[in-house]
Amino acid sequence: MPPAVLRSPKPKATRRQRNRTLWFWVFVGPFAVGLALFTYVPLGWSVVLSFFDAHNTVTPRDFAGLGNYRRILSDPEFRSSLTTFAVFSAIIVPATFALSLALALAVNRLRWAQAFFRSVFFLPTACSYVVAALVWKMSIFNGVRFGLANTVLGWFGAEPVAWLATTHPPWYWLVIGTVRLWLQTGFYMILFLAGLQRIPVRLYEAAALDGARPGWQTFRYITFPALRATSVAVALLLVINAFQAFDEFFNLLSDARGYPPYARPPLVYLYYTALGQGQDLGLGSAGAVVLALVIAVVTVVQARWSGLGRKEE
Repeated sequence: MPPAVLRSPKPKATRRQRNRTLWFWVFVGPFAVGLALFTYVPLGWSVVLSFFDAHNTVTPRDFAGLGNYRRILSDPEFRSSLTTFAVFSAIIVPATFALSLALALAVNRLRWAQAFFRSVFFLPTACSYVVAALVWKMSIFNGVRFGLANTVLGWFGAEPVAWLATTHPPWYWLVIGTVRLWLQTGFYMILFLAGLQRIPVRLYEAAALDGARPGWQTFRYITFPALRATSVAVALLLVINAFQAFDEFFNLLSDARGYPPYARPPLVYLYYTALGQGQDLGLGSAGAVVLALVIAVVTVVQARWSGLGRKEE
């Protein structure tokens, strides 16, 4: 018989390793439990509700199958909300992208007080969307002659404009677009600024030796291609955030009479469907699932089209 092979026992975990594991769960555990209870459980239950007839209750018994999905997809108001999102994203995504990139380029070229201007442009991101929307609504684009915008128009002899109530032309897009630009441009400027500071200086030195002119030519052939990964990430975040627009729309356009029939993004539509007079939680949950699937599809298509994750050649 072959001699028995003696196996050395596995070393036991040291006290320091056990302490590390213990303190890891002490700090991470409460956040993990909170994330599960207040995020994943509600998400899962929302999917369950979407298959039930849930009026004024979160514990329904009447199974509806795909009925809620057929109702939500055939509802013209829901399709109109998706059109509102398309218009909003067509306005805010390229405008924020271009403005944040321009600010990043300007701040990156500064030789002095760069930290000051970086903080100044980033500061609006700390402001609440609700507060900013009320400032825009009550002070800047007030529909009476005392608003800042109408005061400026009055200097040139123009009549006051009801910015949020005029639909032909739809001046409310100017109000919604400018408040979102003011709130989020600084954040994406920081992302672009981080990308700019990672570009090796030797690329610009080599381009100068090859005769490249500073300015547009350098930006087109060196700076912008080097920012490809950052640009793709910014574009993805902008589209996802546009889908999630709610605060500025609701606080700008709603009043004591309710919300107007125009400019309803998907989340505003779902808010009134699930929490309005009918409180159809099943239909609202089906709309939320459809919206989540749309966001996922758009994100994947955009990532594939832009080559996100593809190895650089």
